Parts: sequence; structure tokens; C-alpha cells
Amino acid sequence: MKISKEKRDKIAEQILSLLFHSFPKQFFTAEIAKEIARDEEFVKSLMFDLKEKNLVVIIKKNENGQMFIRRLRWQLTPEAYQVYQSKTRA
Repeated sequence: MKISKEKRDKIAEQILSLLFHSFPKQFFTAEIAKEIARDEEFVKSLMFDLKEKNLVVIIKKNENGQMFIRRLRWQLTPEAYQVYQSKTRA
């Protein structure tokens, strides 16, 4: 089943909203998928699209500096956070 670009964009907006409201917390892909009730692989593909647009960054290490082997954590870029913050104040 193919999802239209418009619907993909709306779901991506939901993801960005979740990341904005919980900034600077970092979410695993599975946590994001659970919060917005979507499939993990679909969310992962959206996250990589958002990464290409420089809206999110991948966090590859845990708090102890060890690399994640099979999981990815995501966070808004500081620039994207500033843009969202300025729009919510206006």
C-alpha cells in the first residue's frame, strides 16, 4: 500500500511535534512509532527523510559513550528546535 506524499508529510509533522515537545530528550525509533501509532519500518524511513532535510540527527552512542549496535536514537537539530520555538511564540 502506497501512502501519498501529503499524508507522509503530516505524519512527519507529528514526529517533529513529538520531538519538539520533548526536546532535548532522545527517542528510539520504536518509541516514536509507538507514540504516533505507526509501523517501525515506516517511521524509520520517515526519520531518514527528515535527516536528509537536516531536521533531525541520529544519536549513535548511549550516555556511557558506547555505540548502539542495532538501535537508533533521534533528536531535533538545534536549528530546527529554534525554528519551531520561534513559531510557537508568534
